[in-house]
Amino acid sequence: MSKLKVFFFLVITVTVIAVAVYWSQRNRPIAVTLTEVSLGEVQRTVTNTRAGTLNACRRAKLSPSLGGQIARLPVREGEVVLQGQVLFEIWNEDLRAQLELAEAEIQTSHSLKQQACIQADIAQREAKRLSELLARGLASDESADKAIGQARANQAACDAAMATVSVSQAKVAVARAALDRTQLKAPFDGTIAEVNGELGEYVTPSPVGIQTPPAVDLIDNSCLYVSAPIDEVDAPMIKAGMTARISLDAFGKEFFDGEVRRVAPYVMDKEKQARTVDVEVDFLSAKDNTNMLPGYTADVEVIIDVHKDSLRIASEALLEGNRVYLHNPDFDTISEVTVKTGLSNWEFTEIIEGLEQGQMIVSSIDKEGLADGIVVKIESE
Repeated sequence: MSKLKVFFFLVITVTVIAVAVYWSQRNRPIAVTLTEVSLGEVQRTVTNTRAGTLNACRRAKLSPSLGGQIARLPVREGEVVLQGQVLFEIWNEDLRAQLELAEAEIQTSHSLKQQACIQADIAQREAKRLSELLARGLASDESADKAIGQARANQAACDAAMATVSVSQAKVAVARAALDRTQLKAPFDGTIAEVNGELGEYVTPSPVGIQTPPAVDLIDNSCLYVSAPIDEVDAPMIKAGMTARISLDAFGKEFFDGEVRRVAPYVMDKEKQARTVDVEVDFLSAKDNTNMLPGYTADVEVIIDVHKDSLRIASEALLEGNRVYLHNPDFDTISEVTVKTGLSNWEFTEIIEGLEQGQMIVSSIDKEGLADGIVVKIESE
């Protein structure tokens, strides 16, 4: 047999095998999952573009206003504290001594005031008595004038002593304020998240323009909210008071009801190609905050509009160009149908035209080989 005949024989054989494989594959049904076209609620929602964060409504990163050696550190990380409780104290024995001195001075001032005012009262009575005797001709003008002058001098001494008491009280206030600057006190009830420092260490206040770790980080876990970035294109549709849904990675597929509390009045431009607006969402129920920790990854879905009793399909069944694969139960084939859509979110899409209630469409659109007119096998509904 010549080489040419062998070549033609091989070509014909390969062609026959290819055609056989093609027809066998063409007639083999593709297993698909179907979903029903039904009536129900469809929402138009807006979601965050990047992961949001669960924040505490009140969080204080506290640092001392002056430098010094840590003399007292009565709290630990994770400890619950009350408002006004001392969290951190710098060595302040000198300031305590100054406060004690000022308090002692105020006691001395009170005693001197009492003495001066008693003398002023006695002199005032003596001046009155001599004035009465002068009116009856029983005292001389000289003695009466002298008594009146002495009374005025003693009254001035009493007024000066009272002023000295006020000065001493002011000194006590100054000394107490200086002492208070050495202590960090809890501005609200909360939990200690972080403590930076140990007994005996020296701390200094943060220089201007340079951020340093706080001495104590205090968090109020009783009130939490979610802050999430929304694309600048969607932000104008969101208003304070709108209903929202909150989800957290730590709680799986569980959703929590929320309400938009604030929409930031400016656009964040940290990423030039993806500018966003921060939206804050509160939990509607305080009980939802149970066992939640600030810093959790969170997502929000703000509900913009709602249509009830609308014809809808699962959004995962919609192809590009608003197309779906409609199942023909008589021949177990599928046909490509173009539909007109309305409201849509990640779960459901509203159908305005193109489908009817009760029809079945393919939801497993990622199956290889799907095309208009092919035979399918129902895998599940």
